[in-house]
Amino acid sequence: MQISPVLWQFLTKWLTSSALWPDQASTIAPWADALYIFLWLMTVVGMLLVGALVLFFAIRYRQERHPEAVQIEGSTLLEATWTIIPLGIFLFVFVWGAWLYFRIYNPPADAMQVYVVGKQWMWKAEHPGGQHEINALHVPSGRPVQLTMISQDVFHSYSIPAFRVKREVIPGRYTTVWFNATKPGTYHLFCTQYCGTLHSGMIGEITVMDPADYQKWTEESTSGMSLAQNGERLFASLGCISCHSGNATASGPSLAGVYGSKIKMDDGTEQVATDGFLRDVILNPSQHVPYGYKPIMPTYQGQISEEGLIDLVEYIKGLKTNYRVQQTLDTSKSDDAAPITPTASQKVTQ
Repeated sequence: MQISPVLWQFLTKWLTSSALWPDQASTIAPWADALYIFLWLMTVVGMLLVGALVLFFAIRYRQERHPEAVQIEGSTLLEATWTIIPLGIFLFVFVWGAWLYFRIYNPPADAMQVYVVGKQWMWKAEHPGGQHEINALHVPSGRPVQLTMISQDVFHSYSIPAFRVKREVIPGRYTTVWFNATKPGTYHLFCTQYCGTLHSGMIGEITVMDPADYQKWTEESTSGMSLAQNGERLFASLGCISCHSGNATASGPSLAGVYGSKIKMDDGTEQVATDGFLRDVILNPSQHVPYGYKPIMPTYQGQISEEGLIDLVEYIKGLKTNYRVQQTLDTSKSDDAAPITPTASQKVTQ
């Protein structure tokens, strides 16, 4: 007889420690717990108050003491009191919750970037330096970490209870969440969105390390090429460099410094070049034609995996000038060897 991995972790770790909730291991955890405890206390106090009033009125106005019903006129002061006070409490909770929500889902500008791809039934994390992890994530303590996530198949949900963060992972769209881990250690990672028969096994571990230990881990775990370098190879092998060379006569716009900028489109609108926008342009170029250019870019739908798209986006994000593009173009023209082929992580996953 087999037992669910999630249930086994609950029985062996949570129940043995008799914890009402996981450790507070991130900067946002105390704030999330404070709101939760306030809601819990408010619910208990409200329940006790209503219960006490029901009991009091049941005894005070029982049939033995009042055999004949008496008409009681309403009290404007009483009605205003039980309307205004709860309204004020609810508005206070709304503002508190909204502030907490925006703090959780708006990462700092200096946050370390990590990409996460969810698929049945595993998590794949990719660090910009080229480190790859399956059902695991190593991060430094005391530093903001932003997760940019996408699903390769169905809906998933990336949850780290000790950090009090949870974010839906959606096919075809990037979602983000961030945290700042405060305590070195190992913490649970769960998928909290039912995603198929092996959903309960889609778990992992988050390892928080001291900055020095994390630096050592990154040096020992690198695959030799960063995501941007993989993206550069893919950029050349797919022929993107012939149209986006940065030359005045090129048939495609220059990509230098495009990330984060506003782009005027052929339909008169303006689009901000975010991660999601760049991904969508690669897959659906006919829907995003820049002003002054013709819709000649082919779609790469089905030709590049999510990992390959991440590599391309990371490469484009790092293009500040056309110098690197020209270097790659010159190398491609002078190279008599076979064309560069995508790496295993860039090929379409069957």
